Amino acid sequence: MKKIYILLIVILAAFILVGVGAFTTKQEKKIDALTPFTVVLDWTPNTNHTGMYVAQAKGWYKDEGLDIKILPYASGTAPEVLVTSGKADVAVSSTEGVVANAAIGNPVVSIAAIIQHNTSGFMVLADNGIKTPKDLDNRIDGGSGSPIESAILKKIITTDGGKGNFKSANLDVAAMQALISKKIDFFWVFEGWEVVQAKHQGLKVVYFPSSNYGVADYHTPVLVTSPGEIKQKPELLKKFMAATSKGYQYAILHPKEAAQILIATAPKGTFPDTSFIEESQDFLSAHYVDKGRIWGLQDQKAWHEYPQFMVNTNGVVDASGKPVKKLDFDSLYTNEFIK
Repeated sequence: MKKIYILLIVILAAFILVGVGAFTTKQEKKIDALTPFTVVLDWTPNTNHTGMYVAQAKGWYKDEGLDIKILPYASGTAPEVLVTSGKADVAVSSTEGVVANAAIGNPVVSIAAIIQHNTSGFMVLADNGIKTPKDLDNRIDGGSGSPIESAILKKIITTDGGKGNFKSANLDVAAMQALISKKIDFFWVFEGWEVVQAKHQGLKVVYFPSSNYGVADYHTPVLVTSPGEIKQKPELLKKFMAATSKGYQYAILHPKEAAQILIATAPKGTFPDTSFIEESQDFLSAHYVDKGRIWGLQDQKAWHEYPQFMVNTNGVVDASGKPVKKLDFDSLYTNEFIK
């Protein structure tokens, strides 16, 4: 009887070992089966990108079977080109970037709105004598001087009763530094970044939101991919968006914790002042999406009215530098991957 009992224990142990081995093999296969997926940023890591860093840190991309790699922004290399050339699956871009690339024959498609509404405008120092946009007439802009920036600026000034005349500066320092040193009078900013940063530094500033002065509202920034990616890898994009959406929803509900995840997971040295990041995250977590709405969802109105403004003001040019008069706006975005 004792021998039979020992034999049963040995057999049971063997079954347990086989089961553990099978489970381990399945787990290893699951890890090995992760699909590489690359996202390229549009600038150095910042609070526009928090949701993706959260999803990566929480393991939500791995839960979807994706091995995510977040590529840093490289000066002189457009994120949209990396997507259309197959070097990245998804990129962070802007409505301006999507429209501009369509015009030059390098189409990308927006698959999600990171921020529901435009939170950009122009910032001045409060002691500069500029009280309203019309006071920007004949002042110095520290922006890029791009056709669309010039069109927006002129629209803001003329809507406020000015003539729309201004000067542009070629800067050899950061725009914020140039503003403080009075080399420029104003520049184009994101409220959730430069305006928050300026106030954090104790600067008294005046901010003119472009949407308050006749410029159509739009989504910015946005996540984009190529038409080829949509056709060839729709299931991977759905998995990417499922995890990314969770990341941004977490950031909406837990701004402080999300900011800490961004600080901890971004490349070392990205944020010399981490308290500023928390302030920026507080602002953006309240602006990623309107209450009661699905994060990432895009509107036809936004993808028609602002791009049409760009076209109407000659802010869009083709590969030869000639103004584009017509574009298929509906081809610029899709909600196919938003749940």
